[in-house]
Amino acid sequence: MNKLILGIAGEIASGKGTVTQYIINEHKANSYRFSDMLRDILKRLYTEHSRENMQKLSTAIRENYGEDIMAKVMMEDVKNDNHDIVIVEGIRRLADILYLKKLSGYKLVYIEADMEKRYERIIHRDENPDDKGKTFKEFSQEHEQESELQIKDLKNYADFVLDNNGEFKDLYKQIDEIVKK
Repeated sequence: MNKLILGIAGEIASGKGTVTQYIINEHKANSYRFSDMLRDILKRLYTEHSRENMQKLSTAIRENYGEDIMAKVMMEDVKNDNHDIVIVEGIRRLADILYLKKLSGYKLVYIEADMEKRYERIIHRDENPDDKGKTFKEFSQEHEQESELQIKDLKNYADFVLDNNGEFKDLYKQIDEIVKK
Protein backbone atom coordinates (compact mmCIF):
# COMPACT_ATOMS: atom_id res chain seq x y z
CA MET A 1 0.00 0.00 0.00
CA ASN A 2 1.24 3.48 -0.88
CA LYS A 3 1.23 5.98 1.93
CA LEU A 4 -2.05 7.87 2.25
CA ILE A 5 -1.62 11.37 3.64
CA LEU A 6 -4.86 13.02 4.74
CA GLY A 7 -4.86 16.74 5.43
CA ILE A 8 -7.82 17.58 7.67
CA ALA A 9 -9.36 21.06 7.54
CA GLY A 10 -12.52 22.57 8.95
CA GLU A 11 -13.73 25.41 11.10
CA ILE A 12 -13.52 25.38 14.91
CA ALA A 13 -15.21 22.28 16.39
CA SER A 14 -16.24 20.89 13.00
CA GLY A 15 -14.99 17.43 13.97
CA LYS A 16 -11.34 17.37 12.93
CA GLY A 17 -10.27 15.60 16.12
CA THR A 18 -13.12 13.09 15.90
CA VAL A 19 -12.22 12.21 12.31
CA THR A 20 -8.53 11.93 13.18
CA GLN A 21 -9.16 9.72 16.22
CA TYR A 22 -11.44 7.42 14.23
CA ILE A 23 -8.83 6.93 11.49
CA ILE A 24 -6.13 6.28 14.09
CA ASN A 25 -8.26 3.71 15.89
CA GLU A 26 -9.84 1.97 12.90
CA HIS A 27 -7.11 2.26 10.27
CA LYS A 28 -3.91 2.32 12.38
CA ALA A 29 -2.88 5.78 11.25
CA ASN A 30 -0.53 8.27 12.87
CA SER A 31 -1.29 11.98 13.16
CA TYR A 32 0.28 15.40 13.48
CA ARG A 33 -1.49 18.61 14.44
CA PHE A 34 -0.44 22.12 13.53
CA SER A 35 -1.50 23.21 17.02
CA ASP A 36 0.83 20.67 18.67
CA MET A 37 3.93 22.62 17.70
CA LEU A 38 2.32 25.75 19.17
CA ARG A 39 1.35 23.90 22.35
CA ASP A 40 4.93 22.61 22.65
CA ILE A 41 6.29 26.15 22.57
CA LEU A 42 3.64 27.50 24.98
CA LYS A 43 4.38 24.65 27.39
CA ARG A 44 8.09 25.47 27.29
CA LEU A 45 7.22 29.13 27.95
CA TYR A 46 4.96 28.11 30.87
CA THR A 47 2.11 29.95 29.18
CA GLU A 48 -1.56 28.96 29.07
CA HIS A 49 -2.60 26.96 26.00
CA SER A 50 -5.54 29.24 25.24
CA ARG A 51 -6.83 29.74 21.70
CA GLU A 52 -5.79 33.40 21.92
CA ASN A 53 -2.20 32.53 22.89
CA MET A 54 -1.92 29.98 20.10
CA GLN A 55 -3.22 32.51 17.56
CA LYS A 56 -0.71 35.13 18.70
CA LEU A 57 2.17 32.67 18.62
CA SER A 58 1.21 31.35 15.18
CA THR A 59 1.09 34.89 13.81
CA ALA A 60 4.47 35.78 15.34
CA ILE A 61 6.15 32.64 13.99
CA ARG A 62 4.77 33.12 10.49
CA GLU A 63 5.59 36.85 10.43
CA ASN A 64 9.21 36.15 11.38
CA TYR A 65 9.90 32.88 9.57
CA GLY A 66 7.46 32.93 6.64
CA GLU A 67 3.84 31.94 6.07
CA ASP A 68 4.91 28.42 5.14
CA ILE A 69 7.22 27.59 8.08
CA MET A 70 4.69 25.39 9.87
CA ALA A 71 3.88 23.58 6.62
CA LYS A 72 7.58 22.85 6.10
CA VAL A 73 7.73 21.29 9.58
CA MET A 74 4.65 19.17 8.85
CA MET A 75 6.01 18.01 5.52
CA GLU A 76 9.21 16.79 7.16
CA ASP A 77 7.27 15.03 9.93
CA VAL A 78 5.06 13.28 7.38
CA LYS A 79 7.97 12.30 5.11
CA ASN A 80 9.74 10.68 8.06
CA ASP A 81 6.68 8.76 9.28
CA ASN A 82 6.52 5.03 8.46
CA HIS A 83 2.76 4.52 8.85
CA ASP A 84 0.64 3.64 5.80
CA ILE A 85 -1.84 6.38 6.72
CA VAL A 86 -0.69 9.72 8.10
CA ILE A 87 -3.02 12.53 9.12
CA VAL A 88 -2.18 16.22 9.25
CA GLU A 89 -4.87 17.85 11.34
CA GLY A 90 -5.73 21.52 11.65
CA ILE A 91 -4.89 22.92 8.23
CA ARG A 92 -5.92 26.59 8.28
CA ARG A 93 -4.35 28.30 5.29
CA LEU A 94 -3.54 27.67 1.67
CA ALA A 95 0.15 28.00 2.60
CA ASP A 96 -0.34 24.98 4.90
CA ILE A 97 -1.03 22.69 1.95
CA LEU A 98 1.50 23.94 -0.58
CA TYR A 99 4.24 21.57 0.63
CA LEU A 100 1.98 18.72 1.63
CA LYS A 101 0.33 18.46 -1.78
CA LYS A 102 3.78 17.77 -3.28
CA LEU A 103 3.84 14.48 -1.37
CA SER A 104 2.58 11.42 -3.20
CA GLY A 105 -0.68 10.18 -1.72
CA TYR A 106 -1.77 13.53 -0.25
CA LYS A 107 -5.51 14.32 -0.13
CA LEU A 108 -7.25 17.27 1.53
CA VAL A 109 -10.40 16.46 3.53
CA TYR A 110 -12.67 19.35 4.51
CA ILE A 111 -15.21 18.85 7.30
CA GLU A 112 -18.43 20.85 7.38
CA ALA A 113 -20.78 21.36 10.32
CA ASP A 114 -23.35 24.02 11.17
CA MET A 115 -22.20 26.83 13.47
CA GLU A 116 -24.80 26.02 16.16
CA LYS A 117 -23.66 22.39 16.28
CA ARG A 118 -20.01 23.43 16.46
CA TYR A 119 -20.78 25.85 19.31
CA GLU A 120 -22.46 23.07 21.33
CA ARG A 121 -19.42 20.85 20.78
CA ILE A 122 -16.87 23.45 21.82
CA ILE A 123 -18.47 24.35 25.13
CA HIS A 124 -18.77 20.66 26.08
CA ARG A 125 -15.23 19.56 25.27
CA ASP A 126 -12.10 20.22 27.28
CA GLU A 127 -9.49 21.18 24.72
CA ASN A 128 -8.74 24.83 25.52
CA PRO A 129 -9.33 26.39 28.94
CA ASP A 130 -11.07 29.43 27.47
CA ASP A 131 -13.73 27.46 25.51
CA LYS A 132 -16.13 26.25 28.24
CA GLY A 133 -17.55 29.63 29.28
CA LYS A 134 -17.75 31.05 25.78
CA THR A 135 -20.99 32.65 24.60
CA PHE A 136 -22.36 32.03 21.11
CA LYS A 137 -21.52 35.65 20.25
CA GLU A 138 -17.89 35.18 21.36
CA PHE A 139 -17.70 31.93 19.40
CA SER A 140 -19.04 33.68 16.29
CA GLN A 141 -16.53 36.51 16.70
CA GLU A 142 -13.62 34.04 16.83
CA HIS A 143 -14.31 33.21 13.20
CA GLU A 144 -13.07 36.71 12.36
CA GLN A 145 -9.62 36.09 13.87
CA GLU A 146 -6.71 36.09 11.41
CA SER A 147 -6.06 32.40 12.02
CA GLU A 148 -9.63 31.46 11.05
CA LEU A 149 -10.23 33.62 7.98
CA GLN A 150 -8.84 31.29 5.29
CA ILE A 151 -10.32 28.03 6.56
CA LYS A 152 -13.66 28.20 4.71
CA ASP A 153 -11.87 28.82 1.41
CA LEU A 154 -9.93 25.54 1.78
CA LYS A 155 -13.12 23.70 0.88
CA ASN A 156 -12.47 24.82 -2.72
CA TYR A 157 -9.19 22.85 -2.69
CA ALA A 158 -10.53 19.75 -0.96
CA ASP A 159 -10.43 16.31 -2.54
CA PHE A 160 -13.24 15.24 -0.18
CA VAL A 161 -15.88 17.15 1.80
CA LEU A 162 -17.41 15.44 4.85
CA ASP A 163 -20.80 16.42 6.28
CA ASN A 164 -20.57 16.26 10.08
CA ASN A 165 -24.08 17.40 10.96
CA GLY A 166 -25.43 13.90 11.53
CA GLU A 167 -24.67 10.89 13.70
CA PHE A 168 -21.21 9.41 14.29
CA LYS A 169 -22.09 6.38 12.15
CA ASP A 170 -22.81 8.69 9.18
CA LEU A 171 -19.46 10.44 9.60
CA TYR A 172 -17.57 7.16 10.01
CA LYS A 173 -19.13 5.77 6.83
CA GLN A 174 -17.87 8.80 4.88
CA ILE A 175 -14.38 8.36 6.35
CA ASP A 176 -14.24 4.66 5.50
CA GLU A 177 -15.15 5.49 1.88
CA ILE A 178 -12.19 7.88 1.64
CA VAL A 179 -9.73 5.37 3.10
CA LYS A 180 -11.00 2.65 0.72
CA LYS A 181 -10.38 4.86 -2.32
